[in-house]
Amino acid sequence: MRRTARPRAGRLLVGLALTGSLAGCGVLPPLPDPVPSDIVPTSPVDLSPAAGGDALSPDGFDAVERMAVRIRNVGCEELSTGSGFAIDEHTLITNKHVVSDSKDLEVSTYDGHDITVGATSTAGLADLAVVRTTDPLPSHPELAKADPEPGDHVTVVGYPAGGELTVTEGEVKGRTRDPLNANLGEVLLTDAPVEPGSSGSAALDDKGRVIGVVYAKTADDNSLLVPLSTLQDVLADDTAFTPASGC
Repeated sequence: MRRTARPRAGRLLVGLALTGSLAGCGVLPPLPDPVPSDIVPTSPVDLSPAAGGDALSPDGFDAVERMAVRIRNVGCEELSTGSGFAIDEHTLITNKHVVSDSKDLEVSTYDGHDITVGATSTAGLADLAVVRTTDPLPSHPELAKADPEPGDHVTVVGYPAGGELTVTEGEVKGRTRDPLNANLGEVLLTDAPVEPGSSGSAALDDKGRVIGVVYAKTADDNSLLVPLSTLQDVLADDTAFTPASGC
């Protein structure tokens, strides 16, 4: 389940949603009404150091693995898969291109349990989306205090190719201009391996805190992240999100 990658230089960029035959202003969607807790297999986990955020669940998964979800986008004419991660008990972060043009979003946890989706919104500035869930999510990480520096360790947790939960490791190479979305500005470049289906994966520092969101890879297998600072700015802006497009 674990793979590591060593440094390479990067240039031409491609998106990371895995597709079958698929191809404004607003506010964050409201939290849904609570549901009975007995439908969820595990309890939310506090990932703060004081709470022992690296503790294993009974089935052997640690907290940062439990917060990752697999997302299956059943579109109007296509099927695609991506990844996402929880930031609180009912909120997931993923990429805009993972959830766009959806007829139905199917979200499942590390242990194969389905999570009922409420509302979904996408950001205008960056390739980011917020998914509100009706069911509680099993775990959520802390956000780091600042963007990482070149040379910092990075771990990516997601579901490449819509398959099994995978953890890859590498280091931050630096910053680069984002040619896929000019209005985003600078993004982070790392050598942690990612594949189609890794879109929306959390990128974590060596303490298990979120430092960015995977959204693309380079032609020579480096990965691109929406930086933590951009994620925080977008989440803090009530006008940044609009309901996701559907069929």
